[in-house]
Amino acid sequence: MVKTDQLPGLDYFGALEKAWYYFRKYPIIPVAVFFLLVFVAVFAPMLAPFDPAQGSIRTRHIPPMWLEGGSAQHFLGTDSLGRDMLSRVMYGARIALMVAVSVLFAGGILGTIIGMFAGYLGGLVDEIAMRTVDLLLAMPFLLVALTVVIVFGQSLTQMIILLILFSWDNFARVVRAESLRIRNDAYVDAARVAGASDIRIVFRHILPGVFGVVLIVASLRVGQLILIEATLSFLGAGLPKSVPAWGVMVADGQDWITTAWWVAAVPGFMIFVVVMSFNFLGDWLRDYFDPRLRQRA
Repeated sequence: MVKTDQLPGLDYFGALEKAWYYFRKYPIIPVAVFFLLVFVAVFAPMLAPFDPAQGSIRTRHIPPMWLEGGSAQHFLGTDSLGRDMLSRVMYGARIALMVAVSVLFAGGILGTIIGMFAGYLGGLVDEIAMRTVDLLLAMPFLLVALTVVIVFGQSLTQMIILLILFSWDNFARVVRAESLRIRNDAYVDAARVAGASDIRIVFRHILPGVFGVVLIVASLRVGQLILIEATLSFLGAGLPKSVPAWGVMVADGQDWITTAWWVAAVPGFMIFVVVMSFNFLGDWLRDYFDPRLRQRA
């Protein structure tokens, strides 16, 4: 008799089942998208086949390679000025990652420090910090961004500063709530009794306890920042038209959506894939760092 584990069909389905288990349990695809984004962003000058700012009217609106009239020289086609879409998408990944990393680094550090001291010290410090957060949440970000652009013009540095000012509050709120829980733990009380200063307790004992929460907020915030940057650029309140950002590319293609749909669809698809990947990664990190969710799995 033939053993069931020797049947090739059963081995095939068993391998599929095992692969499906790992894809559900671990964020394989989001991590792959993350590393691909970083790789393309870092090596864009070497990977891009053309200069993203250079084009020719003779090569305008060439469709992607797999469509009729497409060219292998321009894999994703060209835009209305004849610029290579693949090169512009690669440099757009660089812009998106630069904005997200800069804002997360500065806003995350600022919000984490404010949240830790607000949660640990309480009292007036907590009241001032949380009322400032409420003030930022009540301000219409898009209106502020449009006003700043009208007054000072468009620039990458200006947009990064504006995003930092409106991003630290997410970290502060979550870190404050976690710090309120940790400050009454036994090891914090022991450090306080031993005569440790507030600064030492915050950075030596509170910070390790809130690190997991900060990591979760940061992973979820990456996709939001990329989407916000693309939205501002699309509305003309973000990056200048000369910068090959994904939002700028979508805005450039909206007038040609019926005749050259790939000009807007290609960067729009990249925004969708990257934002969804980071959202899935953030959900997985939240489940991983929450012991109650791990016990249910």
